[in-house]
Amino acid sequence: MRSWLECIRGCGKRYPIDQIIYRCETCGALLDVQHDVKILKRRSAASWKKLFDERTRTNVWPYASGVWGKKEWVAPGLKNENIVSMYEGHTNCFWAERLGKQLGVPDLWVKLCGNSHTGSFKDLGMTVLVSVVKQMIAEGKPIRAVACASTGDTSAALAAYGAAAGIPTIVFLPRGKVSTAQLVQPIANGATVLSLDTDFDGCMRIVQEITADNTIYLANSMNSLRMEGQKTVGIEIIQQFDWEIPDWFIIPAGNLGNVSALGKGLLLMRELGLIKKLPRIICAQAANANPLYLSFQNNYKSYTAVQAQKTLASAIQIGAPVSYERAVKVLKEFDGIVEQATENELANAAAQADRAGLFTCPQTGVALAALFKLKERGVIKKKDRVVVISTAHGLKFSQFKVDYHEKTLADVVPAFPNSPIYLPATTDAVRRKLDEILK
Repeated sequence: MRSWLECIRGCGKRYPIDQIIYRCETCGALLDVQHDVKILKRRSAASWKKLFDERTRTNVWPYASGVWGKKEWVAPGLKNENIVSMYEGHTNCFWAERLGKQLGVPDLWVKLCGNSHTGSFKDLGMTVLVSVVKQMIAEGKPIRAVACASTGDTSAALAAYGAAAGIPTIVFLPRGKVSTAQLVQPIANGATVLSLDTDFDGCMRIVQEITADNTIYLANSMNSLRMEGQKTVGIEIIQQFDWEIPDWFIIPAGNLGNVSALGKGLLLMRELGLIKKLPRIICAQAANANPLYLSFQNNYKSYTAVQAQKTLASAIQIGAPVSYERAVKVLKEFDGIVEQATENELANAAAQADRAGLFTCPQTGVALAALFKLKERGVIKKKDRVVVISTAHGLKFSQFKVDYHEKTLADVVPAFPNSPIYLPATTDAVRRKLDEILK
């Protein structure tokens, strides 16, 4: 058995990779995919690097994908004919030169995960989950549909990959709490969209109850298959730096599957000898939805879910994160930090980044605000290489940007407003205004 599911608490319980199960039957903890590392160690670290580098320059199915180019580390038992891929991954790691100079962090990079098929990093995990489901159906598992609760990005990825695979999908969205762009994506891809009068946590509770029927498969990040694709983001970043390790990763945190996956991939790299040390990780939460931050304040001695308040960073408006236990394990291993950002801080951080050539979603604004605060406190040094993981494309949140520049966002005092200038359609009026602006 090259891969299996295993309890994250170390109780020793294992399950087949294709079993429809999300929690340990003994202790109730979540499960992680584990691979037979002895088999993986048969190839040297240098050989793995060479193989992965070669695959980034090929168009051979399915290895041109940033995820499936690392198939042996992700889902080695999956048949290639069952892989559902949009060639996700290989997104730009953008040198934010101008923004970095403004902040005093010249070696600042932003991993643009939103430059993906559905516009977010969720594609990395969904390609794995839907591919495994396709194989399970081919092998006779009676799965009628795949379902998820979502604040937007997960539903878009599930709907698109489900449509490509010909598998019915169901998404549970909190009514009025996702952007129009995020709502229309699963609609366009043919998903059954259930808009519920609750928040994400309410949707998550209901989808878990619905998927107790094993003919409806759960696609949220409590499903460990998602982690296997999402873990490739850190591996890919280090590969983009010619296998050198950044000092810091900063990642927005909501349901906490993202930071768990990031750490999982980096730990595997170390175990297989591709890296010798670990970077530090910063989790960034919106102050209006900050249960991990509050737990960090008491060194994780206690944890209490919160009632998430409305935040501009709607994709991480989660008060009861499913992967809390996973995330804490990762943060302890990586000497991690958890920081929070107010609405004013996240909105202005996103706008400042945009003025330096980026086009950031509000969740990335949270991560950038954390960077600003930690640099000001001296935690992040001028010499450090910092990688901010941008989780979604800014176009998914265009109304957020319009409202910012029109100064209509609650609890936000725009530091970088740039509203359109309305003028008569005359050359003289335009010339006078330009002379005024450019003097």
